[in-house]
Amino acid sequence: MAPACGAEALGFDLRDASPETIEVLSGALADHAVLFVRDQHLTPPQQVALTARLGTVLRVPYIRALSDHPDVIAVLKEADERNISTFGGTWHSDFSFLDEPPSLTLLYAVEVPDVGGDTLWSSQYAAYEALSPGMQRLLGTLRAVQTAWPHGTRGPDATVAVSRSVVMTRNDPSADREVLHPVVRLHPVTGRKALFVNPVYTQRFEGMTTEESRPLLQYLFDHATRAEFTCRLHWTPGTLAIWDNRCLLHLAINDYDGSRRLLHRTTTAG
Repeated sequence: MAPACGAEALGFDLRDASPETIEVLSGALADHAVLFVRDQHLTPPQQVALTARLGTVLRVPYIRALSDHPDVIAVLKEADERNISTFGGTWHSDFSFLDEPPSLTLLYAVEVPDVGGDTLWSSQYAAYEALSPGMQRLLGTLRAVQTAWPHGTRGPDATVAVSRSVVMTRNDPSADREVLHPVVRLHPVTGRKALFVNPVYTQRFEGMTTEESRPLLQYLFDHATRAEFTCRLHWTPGTLAIWDNRCLLHLAINDYDGSRRLLHRTTTAG
């Protein structure tokens, strides 16, 4: 798909993946960080079962799941929802504010626009490796504060237009809790170093104010999403994307007003 990240996995039917298939997928994820598997036919229970074979299923906070499938989130924007933000519309790593952030995300396309609605991923291995040795040494000494602030007492109020189809908790004091993570993360499987900051959940550096942290954080946010580190997927119905949050950022493009877009998301624990 791209030199930095991304690969298509061909010839798989993941409705009842064998141990051998899971081993192949896990190896490919270690090599490419995000996999795209076309022409799947997954029900929510089958997606949860596949997720459980890849790791421990994580029931994520602050976002309402499907009523009959509590491990599955519907990422939905209806055709009549216009001029609003979209779920996942800023570069981020899923739930990086958790004490143990998620490992994998699985996103399955149920209904998608013919045009628009693409998703981008950016390799944080490549972003780290492109930094100068001096910057790498500096960042290796830092930790950053991460919070779930969009869901907390300092998050957007109810007047901010977001999709009514993705029900999210707001004004929850528990979401204000601050968690520290290294700015440079050592991947537990590959042993490679990756940047681990993002513009949604990363607030400041440990021991620094927000104002003091902002210039370097903004530089890292801009650097981390340079075009040469990215790959891009145009969704078709039945496409499954599996990616590693420990070494990637991702972004959903909001350019499909007037079309319905529904994807089912599951997550594995860190």
